[in-house]
Amino acid sequence: MPTIVVDVMPKAELLDPQGKATTGALARLGHGKFENVRIGKRFEFSVDGEVTPEILAEVRQVADEILSNGVIEDVVAITVDGEAA
Repeated sequence: MPTIVVDVMPKAELLDPQGKATTGALARLGHGKFENVRIGKRFEFSVDGEVTPEILAEVRQVADEILSNGVIEDVVAITVDGEAA
C-alpha cells in the first residue's frame, strides 16, 4: 500500500518560535553546532492502489487548502514512498 507524505514548514521569512526554543535548548545541552532549527509538520496518506496523477493532484489540493496555512506555511514536499512527486 503506497504512502504519500506531505511536509509543511513555516515560511522562511517568518519567525519559528518552536525552532528557536529548540535551537537554544540544544545549545544548552552541549549541541551548539546547530544554528537554526525549523519545526514543521508531516502528514502521511495511505493509498489503496496505484498513486495516479489525479490522486497526487487531490493530495496537493488538500495540502494547500486544509493541511497548511498559506499565510504562514509552505507545502515544501509531497513524496510517494520516499520519492519526490
